[in-house]
Amino acid sequence: MPKNIFLLALITSHFSFGQILTKEDSLNAGLVKSNSTTVVSGYGNFRYSNNITKGTASVNLDRLVVFIGHKFTNKISFFSELEVEDAKISGGGLGGEFAIEQAFIKFDINRTNYISAGLFIPRLGIINENHLPTTFNGNDRPFVETFVIPSTWRELGVSYYGTSLRLPGLNYSMALMNGLSSQGFKSGSGIREGRYEGSNASASCIALTGALLYYRNHLRAQVSGYIGGSAGIPKHQADSLQLNNGLFGTPVELVEANIQYKNKGFSIKALAAFVNIPNASDINRAYANNTPQSISGFYGEIGYNLLHKTQKALILFSRYENINMNLRIPENGIINNALNQQYIVTGISFLPHKGVMIKLDYSYRMTGDYNPLLIVNPYPQSQPFYRNQHFVNLGLGYSF
Repeated sequence: MPKNIFLLALITSHFSFGQILTKEDSLNAGLVKSNSTTVVSGYGNFRYSNNITKGTASVNLDRLVVFIGHKFTNKISFFSELEVEDAKISGGGLGGEFAIEQAFIKFDINRTNYISAGLFIPRLGIINENHLPTTFNGNDRPFVETFVIPSTWRELGVSYYGTSLRLPGLNYSMALMNGLSSQGFKSGSGIREGRYEGSNASASCIALTGALLYYRNHLRAQVSGYIGGSAGIPKHQADSLQLNNGLFGTPVELVEANIQYKNKGFSIKALAAFVNIPNASDINRAYANNTPQSISGFYGEIGYNLLHKTQKALILFSRYENINMNLRIPENGIINNALNQQYIVTGISFLPHKGVMIKLDYSYRMTGDYNPLLIVNPYPQSQPFYRNQHFVNLGLGYSF
């Protein structure tokens, strides 16, 4: 029996009454019968991008990820992912990033419950857990799940996953992990730069997440939430900045819901997310980073696989996204309508093999006007601002 089929059979058997698997290699590998098996896999993508509006083009190796997993016993396994972005690491402005995306130990309690501890990805949204380039259409991950939900979002802590035996298809999870750093919040990227990602994370503030995930036939529905502190600094420093540094002090709240449906070649996907930062004015007073009080975003996607009766796939898709990175601004913030954005993405995804995807897409971005109060060096010293921009992207993604 070929190795991949052998692994898949064991995975399906092992999880038949457990959590519904994502397509992340880190959750699919390391499940062979040997108690001393180490598995290597990975994924990555390359792309060509053409900004038609500005008349510029670029090529890039967006990411290369190597997964290493090891099964110590039938109940204890190790999972890790090492990622390089933009092909190289350098001290200059054009350099990429080397990061540990995951590194955790998984302890199986029984066939329906397990605990993970270490650097892990909590169940928030769709892309955060399922971000292999062969699992989503378009060369860009959905923008809502890049800026509103800052995927890939991983932190240090412990998580619990379980499956209901009374209601088939219902899965649940909860996690305790370190919080965020409000000093890193930025207008335009929201809470994204406030993630610690396992690097010298403050444990003076903590966060809780939880999710309910339900499968039935061709339907997948999920709701999830997050609440955590963002001022994990010494008390004397927090007092001088007039910030609450308690475990959940200077809180960030996030809630999202998503639904997916696939049947006979048709696929529908929708997600909505909302972020609330009730003490945004205190953060702005402390760090002058123009933190918004609330952020929102939603998207919907429809697709059809012309080759759904074969082992290959040729998917025609269209996606609409709406993001407002400053839905609500505190009294000491500055609104920027350029952060009220809409995207229309349409294209073709071809999978000659389940581990390889060729992507061609057209993206149209629409925004409001840029606030002139935020322009330090006006045009022609800086680049002109375009409310509407057109992009064409061609890419190749793989996973194994």
